[in-house]
Amino acid sequence: MSQLSKNLGASLTAPTVELPSAALLNLPEKVLQFGTGVLLRGLPDYLIDKANRQGIFNGRIVVVKSTDGGDIDAFERQDNLYTLCIRGVEDGQTIEENVVCSAISRVLSAKSQWAEVLQCAANPDLQVVVSNTTEVGIQLVPDEILRKSAPTSFPGKLLAFLYARFQAFNGDKSKGLIIVPTELIADNGTKLEGILLELAHRNGLDGEFLDWLESANTCCNSLVDRIVPGRPDVATLGSLSEQLGYEDELLTMSEAYCLWAIEGDARVKDILAFEQADKGVIIQPDINQFRELKLRLLNGTHTLSCGLAYLAGFNTVREAMDDEVLAAYIHNLMLADILPGIPFAVDEKIGQRFGLQVLDRFRNPYVEHRWLSITLNYTMKMQMRNVATLLHSYKRLGVVPHYMALGFAAYLLFMRGVQEQEGTWYGEAHGQLYPIQDDKAAYFADLWARLNPAELTTAALQNQSLWGHDLSQLPGFAKRVSEYLAQMLDQGVFATVAAQLNKKVLAK
Repeated sequence: MSQLSKNLGASLTAPTVELPSAALLNLPEKVLQFGTGVLLRGLPDYLIDKANRQGIFNGRIVVVKSTDGGDIDAFERQDNLYTLCIRGVEDGQTIEENVVCSAISRVLSAKSQWAEVLQCAANPDLQVVVSNTTEVGIQLVPDEILRKSAPTSFPGKLLAFLYARFQAFNGDKSKGLIIVPTELIADNGTKLEGILLELAHRNGLDGEFLDWLESANTCCNSLVDRIVPGRPDVATLGSLSEQLGYEDELLTMSEAYCLWAIEGDARVKDILAFEQADKGVIIQPDINQFRELKLRLLNGTHTLSCGLAYLAGFNTVREAMDDEVLAAYIHNLMLADILPGIPFAVDEKIGQRFGLQVLDRFRNPYVEHRWLSITLNYTMKMQMRNVATLLHSYKRLGVVPHYMALGFAAYLLFMRGVQEQEGTWYGEAHGQLYPIQDDKAAYFADLWARLNPAELTTAALQNQSLWGHDLSQLPGFAKRVSEYLAQMLDQGVFATVAAQLNKKVLAK
């Protein structure tokens, strides 16, 4: 079987994908990208490729990789092409799409090709910098940028590149760049800009460059949201290769849903013209609404559901969504309890639409998201994602949010450690042990050893070091959580959820 390359077309007898035209492969390089990971390939690179196909953005990407080997060789063998297999559910309809992405023009190693990376700074067509160097990538690290080899950190590399561009164009302010980090931290653009300025001061760079750095370049806060599992397992890869008619070392899977929210003004909107190619790209002055929706509706729902679903006998999110009772619980939790409690001014229609999209994502038959994995750092996630929502719900509505109380009761039950092995506490469900991967596991094991369910509930909710607030003071919340916890211990988690849903139906 042939390998993916720009000359593949002639060997395909029954093409199942549209290969890029010669024109797409000859577009100018407009983007410098730090990182070769699957998220970048599955979201920004895909969106730029989609825009190029529509004749909108008309630019390709130079990728900078921090290390040699690995993907670099595969990109060279495949003329920088890769296949993105999009699988998911949108508005109840199954999506299956295969796209050969051609947005990447070349991949350079920062370690062995740093001089070539810096040469790109003199490219007058360059307009944009994109990065995904993991959350730890945007940190201030003492770095020397005026040297022949690449600086150690991502901000150091970027600052060296910007200084080279400043010199190449003699400080021309029209040659500044739009910089869009996609690392999953809040205010990523603002933080990156602060680090760049501090590094410039520490390296003794002159005032004229500092002025150019700050006034000619724009660091945009951004939020990305797309599940990109990456390369599939061997069996799935073999099946896809047969379907496509070729082999692809870089083949990547992704869900159908995508969001790239970018904070920017009219100039940013004009330069990032790929926004016009996909409704998933949103450029506006304030993107906090999208950050809150993702944190509360997607992440918050995951956290309040994970222990409950696992203890109810479901291993994956999709399994739970295939069950009528669990699907109803997750739907009501998200849209009846969490959405009204979001501590941010959210347009109700946008919130409802976002929530329904999340539910479609949970139903995706192609993504295996395990509930036990979601329980990692359970307590911290509960505090970060749900406490503010709970408090705002009480402030706004003044009643117990029953579905949130159910989720909290299941969290307390999940944290019941029954034995410790080599420093890890384990709980028990359905006759099997499961790891409690939480730094508060020993604390809860002690509570369960000393207190009855009602006392344990009150003690846990009162612990301000966990939640930042005394949640036992919320009218009726401790009582309701305690009742659900006792019912779960007596009748089981699934039966408790089913009974609560039945009460809600009868009450209507």
